[in-house]
Amino acid sequence: MSDTGARSRLLRVLIADDEPLARARIEDLLRGEGDVEIVGQADDGPEAVDKIRSLRPDLVFLDIQMPGQTGIEVVAEIGAEQMPATVFVTAYDQHATKAFEVAAVDYLVKPFDDDRFAQALRRVRERIRLREVEEMTRRLLAAVGPPAAAGIGAPGPPSISPQRIQVESRGQTRFVAVADIDYITASGPYAELHVGGQTHLIRERMQALEERLDADRFFRIHRSAIVPLDRVESLRRKNGEVVAHLRTGVELPVARNRREELERKLAAVVPPSPDLK
Repeated sequence: MSDTGARSRLLRVLIADDEPLARARIEDLLRGEGDVEIVGQADDGPEAVDKIRSLRPDLVFLDIQMPGQTGIEVVAEIGAEQMPATVFVTAYDQHATKAFEVAAVDYLVKPFDDDRFAQALRRVRERIRLREVEEMTRRLLAAVGPPAAAGIGAPGPPSISPQRIQVESRGQTRFVAVADIDYITASGPYAELHVGGQTHLIRERMQALEERLDADRFFRIHRSAIVPLDRVESLRRKNGEVVAHLRTGVELPVARNRREELERKLAAVVPPSPDLK
């Protein structure tokens, strides 16, 4: 897709919130965006389900606390795989973890300011752009690629992975080169990028980040940690558990169900550690 095509494409948005003032607030902020079309509004859970199915928006701002069905229940009924890009809206910060568990792109805690809203919208646009690239790649391969059963077997689609990751710091947007990442850890519902002694918090779930990164370069060794394979110096036993010892000296736990696959991936790069035999 060309840049012109990307800019001209309207982002179709549904606003689902039982509070009229909350809907009006989001509507006002969206009206300043030239590429956004508000296709509908809903004031309860069942209506949100109906309009998501009938209007097929690209993005839904979805209140968690709604009569009839909560935002979480709306996602459950539609199905996470069938949901449009979703930004949860809530008055309670403790809902953040649950929101990210059901695949929200982001969430907003009321009252939110213009900058925080703009940040969520940028994240949505990037996620939708990645989805479109993946879909175009899939269609292209289906059209011109030889079927796997035809002989040797066709390779799978190439990994669509970012070269840089956007981070927010003190009101500024920065970009961290993926090649510079030493390791990634979970921080509540978010992820932290550790780069050269600095830590950058990003509003993205570990699972979503894992899916975006190149699986040949990065591996999730634990639910709370992702490492670049070339940064792992050795695997060691410590207090009865296995840890990955990185070149920086940092040690991260390796989940038992991840160890065997990690060892296979490291075999061509790092010799087996003697103390694991």
